Amino acid sequence: MVTQVRKTKTVDRILAAAAELFYRHGLRGVGIEQVIEASGVAKSTLYVHFRTKEELVGAYLRQTDESWRGRLRAAAEAAGPEAADQLVGVFDALLDAFDRHGFFGCPFVSAAVESPLDSEARAITIEHTERRQAWLTELSEKAGAADPRALARQIGLLIDGALASGRLLQDRAVVDEAKSAARHLIQSHLTPTRA
Repeated sequence: MVTQVRKTKTVDRILAAAAELFYRHGLRGVGIEQVIEASGVAKSTLYVHFRTKEELVGAYLRQTDESWRGRLRAAAEAAGPEAADQLVGVFDALLDAFDRHGFFGCPFVSAAVESPLDSEARAITIEHTERRQAWLTELSEKAGAADPRALARQIGLLIDGALASGRLLQDRAVVDEAKSAARHLIQSHLTPTRA
């Protein structure tokens, strides 16, 4: 049991260091030596848990997927019980991210751009986007959108655009603007009985 706890703490420490570095500098901008130094583990310890950088990147992206989708859901739920309000509330997760550490863009877009088309990193990125879009479609259906898939795609584009513009401009206002645009967009998609 003690060995498992130690292993879990070591893996968590490595992933935390890798996440911070990958998010700020990109996948290509970070070498294994930097992760070793930032995590404070020996090289052999890192390689016991992650045989290659690709394995480490995959673990980082899977952990980020779970964490980020959790933050989106929490922000949506905090907006209230109505699905239309929850779709707008999603953008509060972006505001929280900016307030926590500034914008370094979307880790999934960055991973997709930096990774070969046939890589595990790109596959994880696509899976993340598909899961996010399925959830947004579900919320759009609950909100009463005439075309839930179209609304979900458009909300997804606003999220991705806000993250990209936030990275470029380092301005929190882009998320406020995306949130406002989402509010108008959602109203335009609601069926007349729900509007």
